Amino acid sequence: MALRVGVIGGGQLARMMIAPAVELGLELRVLAEEEGMAAGLAATAVGDYRDLDTVRAFAADVDVLTFDHEHVPQEVLRALVAEGIAVHPGPDALQFAQDKLVMRARLAELGVPQPEWAPVRSADELQRFLDEHDGAAVVKTPRGGYDGKGVRVVRSGVEAQDWLDALEGSDALLAEELVPFVRELAQQVARRPGGEMISYPVVETVQRDGVCAEVIAPAPAATERLAEVAEDIGRRIAEGLGVTGMLAVELFETDDERILVNELAMRPHNSGHWSQDGAVTGQFEQHLRAVADLPLGDTRPRAAWAVMVNILGGPVEGTLGDRFEAAMAAHPDAKIHTYGKAPRPGRKVGHVNVAGDDLDDAVYVARAAAAAFV
Repeated sequence: MALRVGVIGGGQLARMMIAPAVELGLELRVLAEEEGMAAGLAATAVGDYRDLDTVRAFAADVDVLTFDHEHVPQEVLRALVAEGIAVHPGPDALQFAQDKLVMRARLAELGVPQPEWAPVRSADELQRFLDEHDGAAVVKTPRGGYDGKGVRVVRSGVEAQDWLDALEGSDALLAEELVPFVRELAQQVARRPGGEMISYPVVETVQRDGVCAEVIAPAPAATERLAEVAEDIGRRIAEGLGVTGMLAVELFETDDERILVNELAMRPHNSGHWSQDGAVTGQFEQHLRAVADLPLGDTRPRAAWAVMVNILGGPVEGTLGDRFEAAMAAHPDAKIHTYGKAPRPGRKVGHVNVAGDDLDDAVYVARAAAAAFV
């Protein structure tokens, strides 16, 4: 019988695991939050991932559980592990992707370079942090934020008062120094349950309005030293947190030549979409290999450069499908991936990958192909 891999979450990341699962001879099953989600082709159940009985029933029919998001509650995950169900990444690791304050504290214990930070529970505490950090800070809600949500730049302690007022009990917000970065990078590492690891090249990510818009692999003008530091950070975090599966470490490269950890994701990540067509082993296949405890695949790039451009928003009129023929005819060397999502402003509805030996050409083609869909 084929190994059965269950994915909790029916979004585009689960959708992108379908083809490599078939190629690897794995049986992929998906617990989707609702009907008609991106991974509907593989959805064998629909239900609330926050409900233990729902997840337990889904898990009873698979050999290993993994995720396309980090939002499954700890109490659900720990109950499954206590019942002997294989969960990758496990709750001990996933907690650091679920709560940014817990992450910051653990990375400090590991000695990983990161921005200066502090928990804040009042406007006065936030103001003290601001006074100690040149009058500006990034404030984050520790749980649930993504794509720029739950993140705010403030210059006064009262500018986060609405978030502070919503805190319960001993909860706190995360205040971080406003890092003077010159660009954002990302380092991906895959790790098997037994500890075997493999790294991808460090990449440059370009954000627009808090959303990843483009990725260039490898990061242009990355020195050998920068690549070594980024890889070391990724491996130290993967081992130190006990991550199994794909780990993406979002990084800042600062104007004073520091490399600092911004955030973590323990799953396939937007910064790794380029690898689908630009590396020997794409991140979706690699994640399945890792959580199924299969030998990891080669991560070498297939060409000198790979560029990923997100399709954001989609067409104002018509559907994404209406644009495929023209985009494919105009850009036959572009690999187009869509998520089966309804277009709306700012929403990630697909991405385009282009690999080649000339970076400028690859960027041009990827941008032009993506633009054909909006």
